[in-house]
Amino acid sequence: MTEAPEALITGRQALPDFDVQLAAPDLSPWIAGNIGLPGFTTFKSGTPGPHVALIGLTHGNEIAGAIVLDQLLRAQIRPARGTLTIGFANLAAFARFDPAHPTASRYVEEDLNRVWSEAVLDGPRRSVELDRARQIRPLIDRVDLLLDLHSMLWPSDPLVLCGVTERGRTLARGLLAPDLIVADAGHSSGRRLIDYGPFSNADSASTAILVEAGQHWEHATVSISEAAVAGMLTHVGIAHRFPQRQQPHALAEVTHTITAGSGQFGFMQAYRGGTVIERRNALIAMDGSSEIRTPYDRCLLVMPSLRPTRGHTAVRMAKFVAA
Repeated sequence: MTEAPEALITGRQALPDFDVQLAAPDLSPWIAGNIGLPGFTTFKSGTPGPHVALIGLTHGNEIAGAIVLDQLLRAQIRPARGTLTIGFANLAAFARFDPAHPTASRYVEEDLNRVWSEAVLDGPRRSVELDRARQIRPLIDRVDLLLDLHSMLWPSDPLVLCGVTERGRTLARGLLAPDLIVADAGHSSGRRLIDYGPFSNADSASTAILVEAGQHWEHATVSISEAAVAGMLTHVGIAHRFPQRQQPHALAEVTHTITAGSGQFGFMQAYRGGTVIERRNALIAMDGSSEIRTPYDRCLLVMPSLRPTRGHTAVRMAKFVAA
């Protein structure tokens, strides 16, 4: 086994100071909603079509997506057909957002994006986030197509996570941005909203995708979120005033999800998400005394977490496939 170098990047190290370029939007006009569900506003066209949901603030400090959804609501967007729902998921965490401590309001008690299994939702356990998921669930059960807007803590190229279904890939191809689509099965620590039963079942037509639009608090992340939303609305026929994408996306399939098995997980260097390791068997991390190596040539590193903690996803490794 390789001895871990002193420069190994581990979860024991303090988080760096992050530059918060964005101001949190004023969501007070939308908190009450209009369907009896706080934070959720629904518009019906009166014309047959899909029920499309745009969701932001699944994590309370991911404000770029919320900025875009706030702009849509203020612009009084209305669906050309079908139904459009715009929702802000974790309002309790968002209420705690402080630009001086921007990492502290991801959630209140637990990650809202790890509770979306039927066993957890129907179980006896309670938390702020689990109660909120149960509150949102009846609406989610009525949605045909869902776009969940996220951003990232660590430097990374933007990407779309499309889950494991072919219909997820098809929906992701309709977005104007990001350029990269990644197919994956999620995390061992819990199911994401896009993995919730109707979205991942083979016999369902409901589809959900997740956009990771860039680093949390950068202006460019708002722009990518805007392009993702515009592409979604155009692709599904909710709106027609946006251009369509001309170039194909790149597509990669996750083959290995690396979960930190110890408190000594560390990367060999500060990898950026989207980095391609050209050669197989390259050492990229140590988990205690265990080596983490690339399984094939041209291995794509998906969203490496540079301060990984035990039991959480440290990095996903993916191979490029024909789009």
